Amino acid sequence: MSTPEIILTAEGRQKLVDELAWREGEKNDEIIERIKEARDFGDLSENSEYDDAKEEQSKNASRITEIRSILASAKVSDDAGAKKRNIPVSIGCKVELADDSGEKETFTIVGTTETNSLENRISNESPLGKALMGHKKGDAIEFAGPTGKVFGYTITRISR
Repeated sequence: MSTPEIILTAEGRQKLVDELAWREGEKNDEIIERIKEARDFGDLSENSEYDDAKEEQSKNASRITEIRSILASAKVSDDAGAKKRNIPVSIGCKVELADDSGEKETFTIVGTTETNSLENRISNESPLGKALMGHKKGDAIEFAGPTGKVFGYTITRISR
């Protein structure tokens, strides 16, 4: 089974690089210090501080491996052509949409590892993201939400 292609924005890639450096440096040092302190408490078989620190060390190591894997195989979206007047929607674009009543909402299209609904960062693989990809300002799009309800929007602005 092949692994799905991971696409990152340049900003998303930098966040992962920064997180990796933090986890390998400061975070790792903090965990090692916690393990040393817990060992000083005595018997390790009934030492919850030691168990907690070792579990955190394991989770940190797993996340480091995950980030390295993402960075090794991820493709950074290309911003070339972003200065064109009417660019199509692609990863890294901010897209302003208007519904039939004229209410506007802005979304940023990102790869699946960067999604954050609280910041309106949606995946290019989400129903709305898929519907937007490749369209230009002025295009009307429709997509079915998770419940099957069909939504319609008009793209009013695209920027990088």
